[in-house]
Amino acid sequence: MKSFEKSLITKIQGELVDCTPGLQLQVHHRGRKLIDLEAGESFPYYDLASVTKIIFTTQSLMWAYDQELWNLKTKVSEILPWFPHLEMKITDCLDHSSGMLWWGPFFEKLELLEKDPLVRLTELQRMIRDEVPCEKTDVSIYSDVNFMILGFVLESLFEKPLLSVWEMTKEIFYPQSDFEIHAGNIPKHKISLYAPTEFGGWRQKKIQGEVNDDNCWSLGGVSAHAGVFGSIDDLGWYALHLRALIQGGGAKRLKSKTIQLFTRRARPVGQGDFALGFMLPSKTNSLVGDRLSRISIGHWGFTGCSVWYDPENDLSVSLCSNRTFLGRENKKFNLLRPRLHDWILEGIKK
Repeated sequence: MKSFEKSLITKIQGELVDCTPGLQLQVHHRGRKLIDLEAGESFPYYDLASVTKIIFTTQSLMWAYDQELWNLKTKVSEILPWFPHLEMKITDCLDHSSGMLWWGPFFEKLELLEKDPLVRLTELQRMIRDEVPCEKTDVSIYSDVNFMILGFVLESLFEKPLLSVWEMTKEIFYPQSDFEIHAGNIPKHKISLYAPTEFGGWRQKKIQGEVNDDNCWSLGGVSAHAGVFGSIDDLGWYALHLRALIQGGGAKRLKSKTIQLFTRRARPVGQGDFALGFMLPSKTNSLVGDRLSRISIGHWGFTGCSVWYDPENDLSVSLCSNRTFLGRENKKFNLLRPRLHDWILEGIKK
């Protein structure tokens, strides 16, 4: 398999120019680490961006569901009395069928407020209530706003600030990991240890050691849609955690029925490729290529990180990258992602 890893590195290095400064990759097959490589410039820690949605928010909501703090019929307004869309359910936010706006530049107003996180959260709540449109359709539309709402839901369900919910979730599910959230946008380690994700942008500086997502940054680095940092080892470990959940090894922490509910397709084919909180591969133009099975689950991060587990092939692919350092609109990395996953599947099936 060493020869396969060498050939994979050669292929990756041939694609890196104008694609990403570098990447780290771990592949596990049948629970065993098969590939652990890096190409280009790499760093100990990465901004995992929207992978936060499954590592933190979805995991926390699975735990809350297991504790019977909510159910499939629970409406957001039952948990958040200020929420105006009375028929929207928690599950509608998890599978992105809510109809909420996909994104909004909330940071532009939040940055004008005093630094107190509670003041900013109160203003975000008001903006979501009064300014964010909701247009229900048959097709799911991926939305950061859905997960911002779920952040407020988590605070209410557990009666704790979101940072405390994260600390609880990490203690229960990831006690040995180095996953971290930078409260107050203050990194845990030396800034030089983090992959830089941007130069310029709204903050007009090199973004390194603080979250790339502007809305999360304006909330002090703590949100339910972005904010978790970690290493490739952490992400690879999470992939094994996801495997254990699906194969039943996670039943010590969660009931089997909860795991099955969250990890199976939640939307009809053609109306959205989502489980509850997790992404599924698209039928066409999938960023995981053409070879991962359709029951694979995982999530992408805007910065260039991702994690996917394929139960059919018992294969996980964990990827850390800082593709946004070449520009937020850099699309070339999305050409490499599907090829990378296809190369891996081709290699293990030879």
